Amino acid sequence: MKPLSLSEQAVAAVPPTLAPPSFDGHGWLFVLNLFVMTAGFILPLMLAGKLAIDSWRCWRARDVNHDGWRAPIQLWRRIGFCMAFGFALRNGAEAYSLWCWNPAEVAQSAFALTFKRVLDPIAAGFGYAGLGQFFLALPGITEQLRKEPFPVSMWTSLPLLKRPAWVVLLCFIAATAVVVFR
Repeated sequence: MKPLSLSEQAVAAVPPTLAPPSFDGHGWLFVLNLFVMTAGFILPLMLAGKLAIDSWRCWRARDVNHDGWRAPIQLWRRIGFCMAFGFALRNGAEAYSLWCWNPAEVAQSAFALTFKRVLDPIAAGFGYAGLGQFFLALPGITEQLRKEPFPVSMWTSLPLLKRPAWVVLLCFIAATAVVVFR
């Protein structure tokens, strides 16, 4: 039998609980974290996917005047993609470790905890890339936005939130169900 890794030893030393010890036995807190991290993975991943697909479609259309590498719309998409994808990776890693928590399955729980730590710097890298692009683009974007100011009607886009709202509801139901029926 191979020796246990440090992560496996830590999980094996914990008394069998429904949630990691950091939740101190508060089931409601575990449900809340499981829900928020799961929704916080799926929703930003949906946004990152949309931004990547939009960027790809415009690049394939070869509309260089409006969608070239330095065009404000492409810069906006890249910043949004980096931020959303970094957020999705970070929350996804945390959600994965929470979904995998099971002191009876020491190897699986330990792998999830280690995997989370591997993804954290990658997620932060995407966040830093988004922040860097935002800071570099700030003077130019500010100047562009001041040239032709126009109001943005966000309320007309409200129906676009139906699908994300369903995702949030399903994440809440799943998180509650996994804790109640464990």
